[in-house]
Amino acid sequence: MVLLRCVDEEEAKQIMIDIHEGICGTHANEHMMARQILRYGYYWTMMESDNIKYARECKKCQIYMDKIHVAASPLHVLSAPWPFSLWGMDVIGLIDPKASNGHRFILVAIDYFTKWIDVASYCNCYKGSSAQVYQERVDMSLWSPIGYYYR
Repeated sequence: MVLLRCVDEEEAKQIMIDIHEGICGTHANEHMMARQILRYGYYWTMMESDNIKYARECKKCQIYMDKIHVAASPLHVLSAPWPFSLWGMDVIGLIDPKASNGHRFILVAIDYFTKWIDVASYCNCYKGSSAQVYQERVDMSLWSPIGYYYR
């Protein structure tokens, strides 16, 4: 039988600091802290609730702890019912240094159904650039009998 030393409130606070951040240094959760304190031979009446309060107030634990208990957020899947019905367009840039042809922006268009990608580079990027790419390249591939990418 192991006898445990009963400690007062101030000693208990120092023991919790030592166990949580000091000699054990693992930033253990409240239940593991209580087991480690008992293993070292200390006890006080409010040990469980004090450990819970101390672990929840630890700034490092709040920042770096695992987020396994966070409620899962629902996924919002973008589904395209048929090819070329839903497109994503984005601009990459300002690219520094310039490309050999002087272009500094890349416009990327992606079809969400087929994952088909079309890319064009530009010196300057305006609102009309994306519309121009759609009209010249994407729209042509839809209506051309063999498609743009076979030319």
